[in-house]
Amino acid sequence: MPDHPLINLFSHNKPDDTPWRTDGLRDFFLYRDLGVAAATGGRVIAQLVKANPARPPEHGTGWHRHIADFHIVIMTKGWARFMYGAQEHLVQAGDCVHQQPGITHYLFDYAPDMEYLEITSPADFGTVEVAGPCPVPPPTPWPGG
Repeated sequence: MPDHPLINLFSHNKPDDTPWRTDGLRDFFLYRDLGVAAATGGRVIAQLVKANPARPPEHGTGWHRHIADFHIVIMTKGWARFMYGAQEHLVQAGDCVHQQPGITHYLFDYAPDMEYLEITSPADFGTVEVAGPCPVPPPTPWPGG
């Protein structure tokens, strides 16, 4: 039993309720908190992540894994190319990816209009840089870049 009260509040977040931020995990993405972390006392985070138009892909996220109990990505716009282990995956609008705990991965390429919903537990999940199992393909140059 937790030693503090369980928080599970109603939350309704509208597009203008929270701003897009540049101070998330990666400076080449923009992040918008959807209010779920506060409503669940930090048990879950739901955030939108999108390509920063001022920062086309160069090196991507690097190989890493997350310290989390649950992590899904639902692509809402555009596409991104990920490596999960040594397997490349094209994740397009409408796709849902469940990243099992501890999976080694690398987001290395994405469209200028890429946007996804990320839901993770706990809200303050960790990220650990790791050695990758294989080389990663180069990113696709953005139009006009």
